Amino acid sequence: MMWDLSGSAASGQGSPPYNAQPRSRAFSPSPAYPHAPRGHSTGPPPVPFMPIGAPGSGTQPYGGQIPCEFRPLPTVAPPRHEHFIYSKCTGRKKALCIGINYRGQPNQLYGCINDARNVQAFLMRHGYRAGDIEVLTDDSSDTRRLPTRNNIIDAMHRLVRDAHPHDSLFFHYSGHGAQVKDKNGDEIDGYDEVIFPLDHKAYGYISDDLMHTIMVKSLPAGCRLTALFDSCHSGSVLDLPYLYHTDGRVKGSQVTAKWVEYKSTPADVISWSGCKDSQTSADTFEKGVATGAMSYAFMTSLSQTPNQSYQELLRSIRVILKKRYSQKPQLSSSHRIDTNLRFII
Repeated sequence: MMWDLSGSAASGQGSPPYNAQPRSRAFSPSPAYPHAPRGHSTGPPPVPFMPIGAPGSGTQPYGGQIPCEFRPLPTVAPPRHEHFIYSKCTGRKKALCIGINYRGQPNQLYGCINDARNVQAFLMRHGYRAGDIEVLTDDSSDTRRLPTRNNIIDAMHRLVRDAHPHDSLFFHYSGHGAQVKDKNGDEIDGYDEVIFPLDHKAYGYISDDLMHTIMVKSLPAGCRLTALFDSCHSGSVLDLPYLYHTDGRVKGSQVTAKWVEYKSTPADVISWSGCKDSQTSADTFEKGVATGAMSYAFMTSLSQTPNQSYQELLRSIRVILKKRYSQKPQLSSSHRIDTNLRFII
């Protein structure tokens, strides 16, 4: 199911997560496992965005091929970065966790604030200091900590500022997501993926192109950025060109051929997303607590088995979710990786 966030403010929603109900009456999950998708059909009017130095500036919106979820990478030699280094994640650790329940708005969610705080606690158990983790949630009394569009973009810039090789950066987003028409021709399926700030009705969404420019292109070789997206239509939301099967093979790209080189980087960027671009992600309850299905599965898997390879972690997360959900988490990267290597943060 997809939602429209354009209605008026909702009332009588309860105080999440304590009085949380299944997100939509029209959506009919199993009564034992209430959950709802984190997506909707339409968003604010697109704001064209073309990164400086990107190919095809001035081109028409993509529409020349039959849309599909991904296509094989071009048969020409893949882009190579002479200075690429796997990050040892031994430098400074910084994180940004964003959780938006859209409290008092139509299509209110219930587990996103919990997700942000749970991921914060998870990271602190893995060597991140509290002072180096920025948290934006819509229950904050500090206006600087509300997940507005400007605050999110500013926080993204702070996350990657002064990054060095072997630093480990972590970005987590839990909230609504959607797709809008691609304007620069970088998407195989003709649609950009977007996330929705708290004030999206007034100031619009944040596109995958913008997130890639801020958080991926600016990083030096050997710097790790791990992104965790718990939102609908998030399979390629960071615009990383390499997508993986659970057996570790590269299965193709969701980036068009002329954009693969630009979207590839020598930085060590990894994205874990809750579903394919064509799917929704569940806002649900686990052990009686409101949560996002992907955030829960990611933390549960690594808490139960800390030492896993990339492909082992992808399989584990899918196994956890397959019991109750149809969504298929995705793993993508900014360069080709050996998925037999241990995943570290």
